[in-house]
Amino acid sequence: MGKGKLEKFADMEKFENVFQYPFSVIDNVPFTMKGHWRDEYFKNDNPIVLELGCGKGEYTVGLARMFPNINFIGVDIKGARMWTGAKQTLEEGLKNVAFLRTNIEIIDRFFDKDEVQEIWLTFSDPQMKNAHKRLSSTFFMERYRHFLVDNGIIHLKTDSNFLFTYTKYMVDVNKLPLLFRTEDLYNTEGIDEETKKILGIHTYYEQMWIDRGLNIRYTKFRLPNEGTLQEPDVEIPLDEYRSYHRPKRSGLSVSK
Repeated sequence: MGKGKLEKFADMEKFENVFQYPFSVIDNVPFTMKGHWRDEYFKNDNPIVLELGCGKGEYTVGLARMFPNINFIGVDIKGARMWTGAKQTLEEGLKNVAFLRTNIEIIDRFFDKDEVQEIWLTFSDPQMKNAHKRLSSTFFMERYRHFLVDNGIIHLKTDSNFLFTYTKYMVDVNKLPLLFRTEDLYNTEGIDEETKKILGIHTYYEQMWIDRGLNIRYTKFRLPNEGTLQEPDVEIPLDEYRSYHRPKRSGLSVSK
């Protein structure tokens, strides 16, 4: 039987690769490493890539194994899940990985201007009822602009047709530079071998979606610092299925 939540939280307090600053803490204890992740933690000048909503950290750890000369930080508020990736990282001796337990709504409090090169959004909750809670919304894009380099890359990998379609409209309405987009990742031809390896990392949730026969959708685009972002004003059909561990939706059939 696996460890319980209390034991995992006790472990996390001791893990040198974990920083715990939920909303209730950051208001009272400023995060002094903002702008200094490279020199104070990673001890190098390598690029920094975030995985927001990292869950158990499969993508963060998988990418860190592939790219030892890039620094990866997994961010989530669910510490019991994060424990898995954090412990694995320590056991493997991966020095290019860190985990930040916090609310993503305040992510801009932890990173300074131009400190991050790329962001991964892997199987985020589609938040079909509230656009401001979607990690690919303009609400969050404005926050990412505070620390993402100009024209930094944002990746979205999702099982949700709703979130994928919403993000498509958001990118198109704001004329953000699109780098790649597919509605069926594992049946798309022409993807190079290195990209296949990167996109082939399966999270806990992704494997469940694949087992259910759902298409995996993926897109990546650049986020310029300049320009006013506009929310897409379009109604999108809600996902027909109920995702595991997500609250049951209302009887609505579409949302914006």
